[in-house]
Amino acid sequence: MLIMDICHHIKAKGAPEFTTLYDHLYHVRLSIEKFAECLDFDVEIAKIGAVLHDIGKASPIFQKRLVSKYRTGQSTFRHEIASCFFISLIKEKHQPQIIEMIIAHHKSIEGDKKLKGILDLEENEGDIFESHIKDWDIWKPDTLKILSAFGIKTRDISYDEAHDNYCKVLAYCETRVKDYGYSRWRGLLMAADYFASALSESTKHYLKNTFKKPVLNFYNRKSEFYPLSLKEAISEKPHTIVVACTGAGKTDYLFRRCKGRVFYTLPFQASINAMYQRVKNELLPSNPELDIRMLHSSSKIAVNDESQEEIVLQRLIGSSVKILTPYQLASIIFATRGFEFQIEDIKGCDVILDEIHTYTGVSKAIALKIVEVLNYLGCRIHIGTATMPSSLYEKIIKLLGENSVKQVSLDKTELEKFDRHKLFKINSWEDSDQIIADAVKKKQKVLLISNRVKSAQSVLARVKNLFPDIPSILIHSRFKRGDRYEKEKKLLGINKKGQPTGKFNTSLDACIVVSTQVVEVSLDISFDLMITETAPVDSLIQRFGRVNRKRSSSTIGVYKPIYLIAPPEDINEAAPYDLEILKNSFEVLEHNSILHESDYQKK
Repeated sequence: MLIMDICHHIKAKGAPEFTTLYDHLYHVRLSIEKFAECLDFDVEIAKIGAVLHDIGKASPIFQKRLVSKYRTGQSTFRHEIASCFFISLIKEKHQPQIIEMIIAHHKSIEGDKKLKGILDLEENEGDIFESHIKDWDIWKPDTLKILSAFGIKTRDISYDEAHDNYCKVLAYCETRVKDYGYSRWRGLLMAADYFASALSESTKHYLKNTFKKPVLNFYNRKSEFYPLSLKEAISEKPHTIVVACTGAGKTDYLFRRCKGRVFYTLPFQASINAMYQRVKNELLPSNPELDIRMLHSSSKIAVNDESQEEIVLQRLIGSSVKILTPYQLASIIFATRGFEFQIEDIKGCDVILDEIHTYTGVSKAIALKIVEVLNYLGCRIHIGTATMPSSLYEKIIKLLGENSVKQVSLDKTELEKFDRHKLFKINSWEDSDQIIADAVKKKQKVLLISNRVKSAQSVLARVKNLFPDIPSILIHSRFKRGDRYEKEKKLLGINKKGQPTGKFNTSLDACIVVSTQVVEVSLDISFDLMITETAPVDSLIQRFGRVNRKRSSSTIGVYKPIYLIAPPEDINEAAPYDLEILKNSFEVLEHNSILHESDYQKK
């Protein structure tokens, strides 16, 4: 669609785009119209806010700063403040919503980090109105022309009326800040502004697939090898807690419990990258234009096979499925930048919390607060775990209400079919040399796990020295983002289409993977033997799930070895875990014994 060329000389963005103000407002209005419809806002008010939010950029002060660097000594100019000079063009009953969309879409009204909010400026600088009204008669005509082009009924606004508008906004903000709440309207505007700014001319194209419910029929598949696939998922109860061992089909079951857009959280980046690729491969056949995104610190790397626009899209709202970490959810709790639009994005959706890790009192408190806030926002919460402590389980049930939670678990008979590991205890990595040598001769895939990066690096050096001809790889959290993503792909042993590459996880020959705890959760890998340093027992159980994971008639009843290295004696060497917990975890697991899945919760 051809966009009109209105006041082409007035820009909203600087180099290299130099997007015109009209174009930017047009795309923000497109975005907010779709978002407001889907999120139950008044669409017409939202569209007016979208047009007004950046209109202050028409000021010559802003236009000059787009093409020149800021100079020391210049007075502060916030285009949001200048935009508010025009609010009297809007019906008075709608002005509070418009103010909330305009005045704080870049800076909080008070307590801004750089003291640039409207109340901060009033307290710390000179006459804020005068510094923003400069050259009013020069830039006002173009501004009114742009507003008129968007269908807003305009008239001349005098200097005094602009001042009255500023005072009205200032008074509203002084009252609003006392509420200590958050603004839904601010969240809506920020979401639309970010979307349009990121995608520009492609905004309309990407909007058509936002806020669509995914078709999840793929996860209705059934198999006797995955007992959760045979259990009923339909229930009037909105929430879910599934306690089941690794490989029982938790992921499928949790997706079967979802009714709307899905937010899927996992604690580690490696597992998020893998889940993103897995869900794409599973859902795209029945969702050819599926809007699935991933959100963590390296998202841009992990989707680097896609277009630049699709990479940018990852952090924006409205996806059908989003794979993310609990840290992104915690940002809502701690009210970090952008939390308002994240609330609007997730409100009322299905949220899967896969393996909540609670090694410390702090992380446990955060996990509980996440559940509490999601419940408050009307989300349907689905929790899957193999290792949740009973105390945390009971607190979650209390938070959500027992009558609101569908509780699912495997019975003892079902669990017995998942006994697949035999545990042995050894004293040190030196004791593992012959164990690895024997496994290599049998063409087995070996997984070695350390608790710290430094230890993992040392183990890899030892492996390369002893077994120079055997393929080996190191995975941990400190690699550069691109390097780490490539290593994760190599570890999984599949290409972008989900086909085996014959390397590491899909290898038919001997290989050795050295890793830290980043491989614990939801990585679909299955090795023949593990040697691991002692960790908290819930973490160990997750690690064990990466060995003998594949389910078939030939693997049921087959036990593969886990070798557990005794914990250190020094408290510093036990980091990042508590030494006493490591010793207790080591003691609770018996040497030369079958690991029974039915015993794990008790342990």
